[in-house]
Amino acid sequence: MGFEWILAFLALGLVVGFMAGLLGIGGGGIMVPVLTSIFLAQGVPVEQVVHMALGTSMASIVFTSFASMRAHHKKGAVMWNVVKYMAGGVVIGTFAATFLATYMKSVHLAIFFAIFMAYVSIQMAIDKKPKPSRELSTPASLFSVGSLIGIVSALVSIGGGSLTVPYLVWQNVDLKKAIATSAAIGFPLSIAGTVGYIVNGMMHSSGSGAEMMLGFVYLPGVVLISIVSYFTAPLGAKMAHTLPVGKLKKIFALLLMILSIKMLTSVI
Repeated sequence: MGFEWILAFLALGLVVGFMAGLLGIGGGGIMVPVLTSIFLAQGVPVEQVVHMALGTSMASIVFTSFASMRAHHKKGAVMWNVVKYMAGGVVIGTFAATFLATYMKSVHLAIFFAIFMAYVSIQMAIDKKPKPSRELSTPASLFSVGSLIGIVSALVSIGGGSLTVPYLVWQNVDLKKAIATSAAIGFPLSIAGTVGYIVNGMMHSSGSGAEMMLGFVYLPGVVLISIVSYFTAPLGAKMAHTLPVGKLKKIFALLLMILSIKMLTSVI
């Protein structure tokens, strides 16, 4: 891997970690489009490039989600009873969806990613919060919703926060506890997604042209992104108290939209 690609992965990790800490969002929205561009530039075939971006992004989320989960647990904000019921569904849904992703063409994955990120961008720009209107669901319902969150998260390679947090807030869970609980759910989600993309990549990959691959996971990219993001995420969290987060969310929403469109056009 050339020095320019090392710098690219390190820079990506810096931005992903900082934004995750600052705005409380996962890095998949940034990582997948950027990784798609990097892998295309490295000569990865178009038919596999989005799968590699999804797998590598999911593996990179494992380390940052663990750090986030640990930090929230220390503050006593994680609702482990909710995690217990949702995590099972999340793991099954995420792992199963990686098999679906393997059989989808890159362009179809890119379209789904772009549509979902458009939804996330709009929600972020208008900053509309769901109204608490009901009590916490039954264990069976939490498991079922977790499965759906896992399926969507695997197909767009996110930690699930953009879906889990609104769902919990809607059920009268305090926002801080919803964020902390979502972070705890994101850890097993990212592990299940990573394992799924490794297994499916080893079963179906016909040779991506990239060395140091484990299924659909590009190991050097994961290491470089994770090393930096693990340390920049706490920095972003500290800066959240001094920077204009509301304005930054709107700018970031526009960036997500632009990156998604660029990714879509690059694989069509």
